[in-house]
Amino acid sequence: MTTPTQPLKLYNTLTRRKDLFVPIAAPYVGLYVCGPTVYNYVHLGNVRTFLTFDTLFRYLTHIGYKVRYVRNITDVGHLVGDGDDGEDKIGRMAKLEKIEPMEIVQRYTNDFHSVTEMFNLLSPSIEPTATGHMVEQIEAVRVLIDKGLAYESNGSVYFDILQYNQQGGNYGKLSGRILDDLLNETRDLDGQSEKRNPLDFALWKRAAPEHLMRWPSPWSNGFPGWHLECTCMSTKYLGKQFDIHGGGMDLKFPHHECEVAQGQSIYGEEPARYWMHSNMLTVNGQKMSKSLGNSFLPSELVTGTHHLLEQPYSPMTVRFFMLQSHYRSTLDFSNEALKAAQKGYKRLANGLRIAKTLTYTAADGVVVDEKKQQEIRKAIDDFYGALNDDLNTAVGIAQLFALLKYVNMLYANQLQSAALGEEIFTELKDSFIQFMEGVLGLTEEKTGSQAVLDGMLTLYREYKDQKQYDKVDQVRSYFKAQGLAIKDMKHRIDWAYEE
Repeated sequence: MTTPTQPLKLYNTLTRRKDLFVPIAAPYVGLYVCGPTVYNYVHLGNVRTFLTFDTLFRYLTHIGYKVRYVRNITDVGHLVGDGDDGEDKIGRMAKLEKIEPMEIVQRYTNDFHSVTEMFNLLSPSIEPTATGHMVEQIEAVRVLIDKGLAYESNGSVYFDILQYNQQGGNYGKLSGRILDDLLNETRDLDGQSEKRNPLDFALWKRAAPEHLMRWPSPWSNGFPGWHLECTCMSTKYLGKQFDIHGGGMDLKFPHHECEVAQGQSIYGEEPARYWMHSNMLTVNGQKMSKSLGNSFLPSELVTGTHHLLEQPYSPMTVRFFMLQSHYRSTLDFSNEALKAAQKGYKRLANGLRIAKTLTYTAADGVVVDEKKQQEIRKAIDDFYGALNDDLNTAVGIAQLFALLKYVNMLYANQLQSAALGEEIFTELKDSFIQFMEGVLGLTEEKTGSQAVLDGMLTLYREYKDQKQYDKVDQVRSYFKAQGLAIKDMKHRIDWAYEE
């Protein structure tokens, strides 16, 4: 195990401070991250969240932990508006397209996997689905009813928040909400007559006749509540209490707040010891949203087809751009910032290519430069210090550039490897490569144009397979704008076209 001089501290939303990371059963670590609801294309806000926890997964593994990383797929129960009433997001999309809900699930799960591969996100250890864990969810509802913390109403089952607090719970502690304030805010809401209290949330919903996705249960033919699935899947694979639960800031309330209440009620203790949340994206200082026309799909970013973009940006440029900002800070997209990230990434990628070619050469009479040895050791130690300070990749990248200086000096013969000594030379080379590829997930891309063309050809194939003809046309338009035809590009990738 690598032993950095500083201990790892992570900002814990539950305690509102940076806490020393002490796993329940070191060297094993349980990490659960809320995955996507697969009813539409993955957006860049999703990418940032999953990139944050990909980096955490990579770093924990790098320093010697054995991590079980669980990231779910939500394929039922997430209703339009994120509440307890209305249509299922997947069912609604299936009705609009007049196809089976599971066809929607498969299509957008495939898209999600394509995007994670595009941005070099590692696969989780386990990727469970909500529909694959119906038995566990029904059993969890039974347990909560038996404990007096849930009640059936009209075939639906709701979690009783007031009863939970009376039994020693503290609903609102994760998000910092005060129960009395929440009650006042929700007291006058209409359409919630099934509930004893408007703040209670659904564990099981009776399906309306037009609802496509339904399963039998002791209470009704219906479907599980959105919050319940994560409680059941996280504890099934990581235990009744595990180390880290992650997700986007938008999930902190009510989704994660409800998970805390459910897990504590079922098992009698906190479901996760550390709760981590990544912050939101903005575009030119404005919140990213479809209504403002400033929301990007990853494919639009790497092709430059969005009207706000001046040029395409490669996936590794975008990954580098996101890592330049601390995961808990707001990240603002702009052409200027992306162009600057492109230059920075290219410098590091060039250094990565060089570092892999460097070899140590002993030389008689060369004096060891102790100052440079100390500077290299300090940059390596400071990289670990940055990552151990709540995964501060922004400061870590600054240390990568400090190491890059010596990589370039060695390549340009401005510094002899013997002047560093074999131990420090090897440490410089190995650390630079490991930090770039292993920890930050920054790989050497082909030339920018080649990377984008190959990425677009892959997207073209997937969109065609999925019969997403609007997206197929978008890719064709991109190639046309470049003065290229897809049929002329088949030599770039090993699959056949039917044009």
